[in-house]
Amino acid sequence: MTLRLILTRHAKSSWDDPLMTDHDRPLNKRGRASAEAIGRWLVVKGICPDEVLVSSAERTRETWDLISKAGCPHGTPEIAPSLYLAEPDTMLNVLKSATGKTVMMIAHNPGSSFMAHGLLETPPATHIFDRFPTGATAVIDFEIDSWEDLIWRMGKLVDFVVPRDLIAAEVAMANEPPALSA
Repeated sequence: MTLRLILTRHAKSSWDDPLMTDHDRPLNKRGRASAEAIGRWLVVKGICPDEVLVSSAERTRETWDLISKAGCPHGTPEIAPSLYLAEPDTMLNVLKSATGKTVMMIAHNPGSSFMAHGLLETPPATHIFDRFPTGATAVIDFEIDSWEDLIWRMGKLVDFVVPRDLIAAEVAMANEPPALSA
């Protein structure tokens, strides 16, 4: 059986209020657009999750809300306080408790980046994957029957995207002249 992880770093957050705690920071305008773009991309790819694990931080919860409103509906996500600024081992343990076939995990860096690298048999040698910028989303497949069987270095990267590229492609398509009919 193939199980699939959609690992997403939260979208860009706001630093407008210097007195706000890190945990309570919402997304900024760019972050909201990025989360919506990730949601549209997941719908186009046909890879919406059937289970969602989200850090308790405002920016991760808002990232999921916008992804789901863009067309990837799911019931209430599981808010996992242990995912807030989690290390990869903690993230792995949270994932091992999942029951869905396609699970989305929305968390933070550096944990998300290290998690993505640690799960893959062969991580891609690209700077953008190494950085795992805000909104970065990796789709990783595992040939296992249960998430409990998950160990490091067993995943295969199916896809990887950053919102900046998705938004640029959407803008380019919107500005493309209509095709001439014959």
